[in-house]
Amino acid sequence: MRAYLQLVRLPNVFTAMADILLGYLFTHARLEPAGHFALLLAASSMLYLAGMVLNDYFDQEQDARERPARPLPSGRVTPQAARLLGGLLLVGGTACGWAATIVAGDPRPGVVATLLAAAVVLYDGVLKRTPLAPAVMGGCRTLNVLLGLSLSPDPWQTVHYVLAAGVGVYIAGVTLFARTEARTSGRGQLTAGLLIFLAGMGLLASLPRWASGQEWPPIVPPERWDLFWLALAAVIGWRAVRAVIEPIPANVQAAVRNCIFSLIILDAAAVLAVQDRFWALVILALLIPTMTLGRWLYAT
Repeated sequence: MRAYLQLVRLPNVFTAMADILLGYLFTHARLEPAGHFALLLAASSMLYLAGMVLNDYFDQEQDARERPARPLPSGRVTPQAARLLGGLLLVGGTACGWAATIVAGDPRPGVVATLLAAAVVLYDGVLKRTPLAPAVMGGCRTLNVLLGLSLSPDPWQTVHYVLAAGVGVYIAGVTLFARTEARTSGRGQLTAGLLIFLAGMGLLASLPRWASGQEWPPIVPPERWDLFWLALAAVIGWRAVRAVIEPIPANVQAAVRNCIFSLIILDAAAVLAVQDRFWALVILALLIPTMTLGRWLYAT
């Protein structure tokens, strides 16, 4: 069982859930209708887990050289079992998206889930080792937030696209930062990744500036909003700066793990633009299973 939990990177799935909470709460006063929200959450979770499984399936040769203890190269999980599991999760996640479309009468969940599934396969199977990989991974996260936004009562506004893009740009930067985490990384690459994920945070900080006044719930950020985001950038970015200074695998991997888990913090911070602190704390609570399981199962 532990081998399969390692294969799906279970601690990380809560970051995908945080994206769905962010998107849904950005367009709804509460997590209602509960059934609609649950379908989006299930779709996102299964598609994320599918991506983790297929990532290792397509990386078997590289992992045999660099990470021989992982489930597939160590033989604890067979390639056939991984392929089947990844395929079932992919189909299940897409089906949940279309189920949300059917019950809500809105085509967006099914369309976004299908695009997300296609992006997952494209990244893992074709583009992961190309220069386009960070952008495609960022696109996957953008689509995941759009999945959370997909049952908004009204058409998407500019601020919703900026919200999804902010998370996507952040993850694109983290992906670039992590590209050579198993060996000594180049400082130029790490610096570029750092600047890109800070730009993603900047987009999230700019959300109130993109509001049209027609959104619901209304966008009313708390006081000292910009200072709040500067503090977040300093707290999240310091490990990355340390890795740039000393780019050994241990430092880079620690920074990547911190950035991935910090996505939950960013989602909780962004939701404060439209919700009170209670819902931010609900998202932050996802850090508990993330950090607890992260002590037992690797996240990168």
